[in-house]
Amino acid sequence: MASEEIGYRGPTACAAAGITYRQLDYWARTGLVEPSVRPAHGSGTQRLYSFRDVVVLKIVKRFLDTGVSLQNIRTAVRHLGERGFSDLERMTLMSDGATVYECTSPDEVHALLQGGQGVFGIAVGVVWRDVESALSQLHGERVDTGETLVGHNPMDELARRRNKAV
Repeated sequence: MASEEIGYRGPTACAAAGITYRQLDYWARTGLVEPSVRPAHGSGTQRLYSFRDVVVLKIVKRFLDTGVSLQNIRTAVRHLGERGFSDLERMTLMSDGATVYECTSPDEVHALLQGGQGVFGIAVGVVWRDVESALSQLHGERVDTGETLVGHNPMDELARRRNKAV
């Protein structure tokens, strides 16, 4: 089953991203990270987050934990939304606390470090694998039928396709 066919309810997204439900709700209501599978429509409806949404939630959490401003995080989230799915896996996001930079090669990371300023980096591929591992232990939901999927690895189908191509 393709990962686009699977959504994750709020509590599952929170567990995989390491955030509280209050944070998730606030970020959705303020437009920081909105669920791309199904937004909430009034009281009692369940938001559904995609795998990619959960990766972005975890990246936002890491940025907040290191003191990056919400304004810069919003800019980074918009940028991530413009990037292709495969681009994310190879990307490293660097920040000096004031600005967030996208680095796609070791040379770009090295150039930032040469400035002599303290920076930190988030290897998106590592976050991707962390979320993949966490979600494989949690419940997903088929978007079309609402069927609960227990312990489903969101990238099983993608992995099968890659293995066939080799």
